[in-house]
Amino acid sequence: MVAICFFTLIFDGYDLIVYGSVVPTLLKYEPWHLTPPQAGAIGSYALAGMLIGALVAGGITDVVGRRKIIIVSVAWFSVAMALCAIAPTPELFGLFRLIGGVGLGGVVPTAIALTVEYAPRRRRNLYNALMFCGYPVGGCLAALAAMALVSEHGWRLMFWIGAAPIVLILPLAFRLLPESASYLLARGRRAEAAAVAARYGLDLDDVRDKPASPASANGTATATATPAGTGFGLLFRRGYLAATLLFGAASFCGLLLIYGLNTWLPQIMRAAGYPLGSSLQFLLMLNLGAIVGSIVMSVFADRVGAKVITVVAFLAAAVCIYVLTLDLGTGLLMLCVAVAGLGSVGTQILVNGCVATFYPAAGRGSALGWSLGVGRAGAIVGPLMGGWLLGSGLGFEWNFYGFVLPALLGALAIAVVPRVAAARKTTTQVTDAPVGELVGHR
Repeated sequence: MVAICFFTLIFDGYDLIVYGSVVPTLLKYEPWHLTPPQAGAIGSYALAGMLIGALVAGGITDVVGRRKIIIVSVAWFSVAMALCAIAPTPELFGLFRLIGGVGLGGVVPTAIALTVEYAPRRRRNLYNALMFCGYPVGGCLAALAAMALVSEHGWRLMFWIGAAPIVLILPLAFRLLPESASYLLARGRRAEAAAVAARYGLDLDDVRDKPASPASANGTATATATPAGTGFGLLFRRGYLAATLLFGAASFCGLLLIYGLNTWLPQIMRAAGYPLGSSLQFLLMLNLGAIVGSIVMSVFADRVGAKVITVVAFLAAAVCIYVLTLDLGTGLLMLCVAVAGLGSVGTQILVNGCVATFYPAAGRGSALGWSLGVGRAGAIVGPLMGGWLLGSGLGFEWNFYGFVLPALLGALAIAVVPRVAAARKTTTQVTDAPVGELVGHR
């Protein structure tokens, strides 16, 4: 299950980051005559679609099931990528990117919810990071493919590669991907949930986050309990509201960094005097840093708490993005870009892990859909802001100054998130298991 989600995220990351890898070529593509602000707008179209897709998927995943969401999403964005490869005009290209974004938006929150549910209880941050590393792996593949193919074969081949999941991933997901046990329980399909639990070694009492039964008149426990709520209704209940808003703000900042940097870093480095091949190497280092850094940081998150580690990662991103404005050697700049990758993609992985472990299973998919849906607004702003800064003539340094502030604000948002135990206490009665004290939130 984790492997299927991992490979799905590889293509999710590829299909989004591929645009940044071909922006320098598109700006020189004579039939279209794109300007930097126009290229930034097109880069935001897919992210606008992802906002829609994440919110819709988050709203219905706890109703229709997580397995169906992933299967439909993979087919959807694969077809859209093929349409991008044959787009005759920039207007249609942008439309197909928007449509593809809707499918891409449903993948991430659903994959995270499934992974956290099936992961060992005290390794949830690590398993989530391992699965989500598929995203920066896809970014690395996009950068490597662009370095090897674009100069000879043009930019359209890059989008044909992005359509491969419909052949490589969809059949495996259809045959092997399990449904969420918590979803099956919520639908009253107990026999199916028990079968899934037996196959994957799950504890059904754990995955459903069942509150304890209150004592009856004769002093014994009854079979009924006060429900904690499900779906979006849970997110805005007393005890969860502040965290819901803060997680949305943190995702806004994190995704602004991810898509702003992945869209414009190659072109910014070209403006600084680096050739195309070297500028794509910076994009590669950004995603390599995200892969290595997020796994290492997730191990610490499981040990000392995800909240502290996420704040540190945001601050590291702010410092390293600022350092990129200084006149340093290429090697040191590459190192700073790698740390910035941890602080952008890697930090968002940690934020997703915080969200997934903060809420009970009944509302986990909706919480991730909300957080990532709000975050998509930041993803839309990132490419637009980068295009505006690049075309403003303010200078090379301002292309990075604009990304320092979101990193600082993201650190602040996570730092003031309330404790998970306090939220659970307001929505459940006395518990029969310490589900409110999930690893990663002290």
